[in-house]
Amino acid sequence: MTNVREGGCQCGAIRYRAEGEPLMAALCHCAMCRRASAAPAVAWAMYPQAQVTFIRGEPTAYASSAEARRGFCSRCGTPLCFTATFLPGLIDITIGSLDAPEALAPTLHYWDSKRLPWLHIADDLPRYAEFPPS
Repeated sequence: MTNVREGGCQCGAIRYRAEGEPLMAALCHCAMCRRASAAPAVAWAMYPQAQVTFIRGEPTAYASSAEARRGFCSRCGTPLCFTATFLPGLIDITIGSLDAPEALAPTLHYWDSKRLPWLHIADDLPRYAEFPPS
């Protein structure tokens, strides 16, 4: 199998496998991601749901809005994934939960209009005020 990435939560109760290349890898600066992760931004890799398999355990889902669900480990609290009705058939995986997060660099920033004013990331990646164009 080529292009297989694995990851999981901090305590090891949940493990997943993502096959193939992500459709997008990006840094999100929205307020909901900041609150959910307690971090100034979250790095996400977006995959078709059929390409992501939870191989040990299942994340607990939290409805962060009427349209969105965030998956996390109920034992250690690690944020793992995001799904939304406005992204049918897709799942975002937190890049930080990958076993080798250094191998999957974000290629853009989205919701940059909500970026914390003191957060300055020195890169030349495209920045989108809200969602990037599809």
